[in-house]
Amino acid sequence: MTVTPAVLDRDGLSALVSVLVAEGRTVVGPTVRDGAIMLSELTSADALPYGWGVEPDAGRYRLVPREDGAAFAHSAGPQSWKNFLHPSRERLWSADRTAEGELTFTAHEPEAPAYAFLGVRPCDLRAIAIQDRVLTGGRYEEGGYGKRSRNALLITTDCTDPGATCFCVSTGGGPSAGPGYDLALTEVVDEGGHRFLVRVGSEEGARLLDQVPHRTADMVTEATARASVEAARDRTGRSLPPVDLRALMGASLDAERWNDVAADCLTCGNCTMVCPTCFRTTTEEVTDLTGDHTERRQRWDSCFDLDFSYLHGGPVPRSARSRYRQWLTHKLSSWHDQFDTSGCVGCGRCIAWCPAGMDITEEVAALETELGTEAD
Repeated sequence: MTVTPAVLDRDGLSALVSVLVAEGRTVVGPTVRDGAIMLSELTSADALPYGWGVEPDAGRYRLVPREDGAAFAHSAGPQSWKNFLHPSRERLWSADRTAEGELTFTAHEPEAPAYAFLGVRPCDLRAIAIQDRVLTGGRYEEGGYGKRSRNALLITTDCTDPGATCFCVSTGGGPSAGPGYDLALTEVVDEGGHRFLVRVGSEEGARLLDQVPHRTADMVTEATARASVEAARDRTGRSLPPVDLRALMGASLDAERWNDVAADCLTCGNCTMVCPTCFRTTTEEVTDLTGDHTERRQRWDSCFDLDFSYLHGGPVPRSARSRYRQWLTHKLSSWHDQFDTSGCVGCGRCIAWCPAGMDITEEVAALETELGTEAD
């Protein structure tokens, strides 16, 4: 659809949040909490992280003040929208024993709030599309995820200030929002004021825009917004080698670099927990002390967990070397075979939140150097 770009000022953004709340949507967006930019339910735009940015690096993340008062000029934090669409724990069913000794089973319908996600970064927009493909695109749909995703309204924000761990340009995940959004905002702060260029991506987005104060976009705002996004493209902190990653990873199974990885990797699973596309789960049964009530729950799991691949006789990837190799080759190579896409969007979370400071871009570059040298 084609709708003329518009401009919202800060009052207009506040009005947008108020409209979404009034319509009964659960608005989720970034806010400052616990020394980080976190995703939380918002009842007002005043809770947005105006004037805060971040400084991430390998194994490091710091919240820092900004002088320009921008709300969305920060890179990815420790959470992604996966936390809401594909929650870390979800009850599947419960069983109860009656006083007469009979068992009753109750299936639990998944919670499916009408979410409105505000401030979805371009890399995370692509991650949502990938998880949609994984969890709803096959024969067996993840029912709770499907309901939540289909009902979610997505308001993206173009990236204008990438972090040192960002490499979305290498993966096609940014810095400008691709298709799939309802509204896309580009934040502009200059002598002309604090405002947001708005692009409409759906009928629902157009309907919402009509309900809040806005004006037709002027040439200066459009040009400034476009220049800010293009400048961000040149300032991403990291990059993957410009080679066929699918072929590279498939050919690297016996590379010596994996031994170097094994010396550093703690197999803690942090990289999979913060990854916006990782979808692995397991189930667990929890019984109360009386033995009269039990629940089956689905929870996140990690391919770094020894129990994840446990078969009779033990786990398949036993060593840190094999488990890291499984994670990285699946993410960048065999994911294509399963889902026709890469599993990485270049958000950089796995770099910032690795306690050992391991860097996916550094590891892939080292593999490319090693295999390229061997080929020569």
